[in-house]
Amino acid sequence: MDPHRTKRASLYPDDALLANRHVGQAYDPVAMAYRPQKTPLPFTTSVSWDAADFYAAARPESRRSSISSYASFGSAHSTFSTTQTTTTSVGSSRSSFTTIQQRSRSTQPPPPVFKRLPLEIYEYILQQLKNIHAEPYIQSCATCYLRDLYNLALVSRTWDRAVRDQLYDSIHIVGHDSVSQLKKCKMKSGVRLKLLRRTLRERRILAQFVRELKVPNLQPESGEFSTETIDTVASIVMACPNFEKLVGFYPTYNHTFNRLTYALSTRRKLKEHIWIVGENEEITARSQMQLPPGLMDTQQAASFIQCHDCWSSLTTLFLHAQPNAILEHDIFISVFERLPSLLHLAISSFDIDDFNDETLRYIPPLQSLRLESLSGITCDGLSRYASSAAALPLHSLSLLALSISSLQLISKLLANLNSLTRFSISQELSPTLPADMFIIFQPLLASASLTYLHWDIRSPLASTATDHLASSIRAHGFPALRAIRAPADPDGTLQALCKPRAQIALPSDKYNTTAAALRKTNPSLYARTLHAARETAQQRIVAARNTVLFRIVVEENGCVSQVYDLPGFVGTVGSHIDYMLRQDIAGTGEAICGWGDLLKDEGGRGNGDDGKLERGVEGCTGLWNASHPVGKKWWWHTERARWKEIELGRFF
Repeated sequence: MDPHRTKRASLYPDDALLANRHVGQAYDPVAMAYRPQKTPLPFTTSVSWDAADFYAAARPESRRSSISSYASFGSAHSTFSTTQTTTTSVGSSRSSFTTIQQRSRSTQPPPPVFKRLPLEIYEYILQQLKNIHAEPYIQSCATCYLRDLYNLALVSRTWDRAVRDQLYDSIHIVGHDSVSQLKKCKMKSGVRLKLLRRTLRERRILAQFVRELKVPNLQPESGEFSTETIDTVASIVMACPNFEKLVGFYPTYNHTFNRLTYALSTRRKLKEHIWIVGENEEITARSQMQLPPGLMDTQQAASFIQCHDCWSSLTTLFLHAQPNAILEHDIFISVFERLPSLLHLAISSFDIDDFNDETLRYIPPLQSLRLESLSGITCDGLSRYASSAAALPLHSLSLLALSISSLQLISKLLANLNSLTRFSISQELSPTLPADMFIIFQPLLASASLTYLHWDIRSPLASTATDHLASSIRAHGFPALRAIRAPADPDGTLQALCKPRAQIALPSDKYNTTAAALRKTNPSLYARTLHAARETAQQRIVAARNTVLFRIVVEENGCVSQVYDLPGFVGTVGSHIDYMLRQDIAGTGEAICGWGDLLKDEGGRGNGDDGKLERGVEGCTGLWNASHPVGKKWWWHTERARWKEIELGRFF
């Protein structure tokens, strides 16, 4: 210690610490500055740790600050603050325990980095894993994907929390059950469904995660689902309070009670539902003796309407009628009134007395609407609907097999629906203009918001309507149009207005044996298929490529040295429109996906209608996890094809 400083009124912090250190101990001002001060009883010492104060006090300028006393230095310049309070010996021991506890807590190492990662990082990793399993050329299936999630859940509790949501949020059960598993559980079918039901009933926390369920195709050859299968699925739905949609399992509703319909009617968070309305013998017999309305009795009508009372969150509704099925006009109106969140609606194959122009007036404001095979819909009804406020929010409109005869109606629909981005029309009849109407100005058909157009008029007289559409496109009537699909474009009128393409036909078209057989048996029907449209469009491209569009002649000194022939093409250079001839669902012959694609949604396009593998289609047996050290006994499973969900949004 500097002898000249001892006579001063105050000491520097270094001097005070140097006087307090032991003999022979190296002087470390940083370490000494944070040593807890010793105070005689009855005073207590409390220690607090702050990393910011530590580094602030370790700087030289912090140690140059003068303090008035030894005690005040400990509280002002150190993270160990000395507080002098008069207490008992019990309080002193308690304070000493707190000091030791805080000191030990401050010396613990920080937790590992993976424990401090936000949950969103784990979600991105799991999403990438799902994308890898979904790649088209990967030998994997839903079973392999679930096994990987299960293994990740065993890594740590953090992974378990992240995986749990992915594992139970969307449960997809694809293909047939394992024979060994059926023998082990002594069941004939549905063993995975029953094991899942047991798990969800015993662990209610897991049941809260379930929002989507894909049920395997357990439909027998008779075409009707067994009561046992329907009850099993219903019990699983009842165990899931946050259930939103049921995929791949659509039993027919014939106005009689079943447990699955009741279970779905109690799910308040249901987002999607599909009604397949079947024939009821009592209603059919009643229709032979009286005219509608009143064919359905009061109990049948009330039971169907009450199913929609709890569906305040329902956004997508499909209604399809089988032959001789009846669902009366008043019931449609009551259903629409009970669905405040409805955005997407598809109605198909109902009789003229059930769904007609009057029913169309009660459709609520929607974003997507699909009307198919409805004999009660006329041009006048569609014209009134286009003028109503309920049609203004429409983004997608599909009119299929409605026999629209007025081209003026199509013009009104496109002009009035300012938010329309997708429009599809497919029918046999060709729409025309009134005989006394003459077109002076173009465009006749125009829409500033339309980006996608499906135009399929199959009548031999369809060239008139197609010519009007082509003239409207040339007159800039569709400035936002980016894609057009025209299976019935025999002259290539619409193809000539789109971007030039070198190849339209698909490599698989040459191996399409079904189309070749159809070409021989019924040439007129074959000409309407999408496969035939691609062949015709490709022939036009090849024919144009064999012609010379430009010829460049290079001369040097009056002699021709080079001649370049530029082949022709089909299309318009600078156009923003793509000419598309691909179907909505790969592997189907029709351009627009239909109800048959939805009802046969087992195994995607790899399985047959009964869930079995088609000839030439290789299924997955678990080779994705073949590197597991346990061996084949662990990773092998029953051969199953990959299933790909058909999103209901493709129907609009």
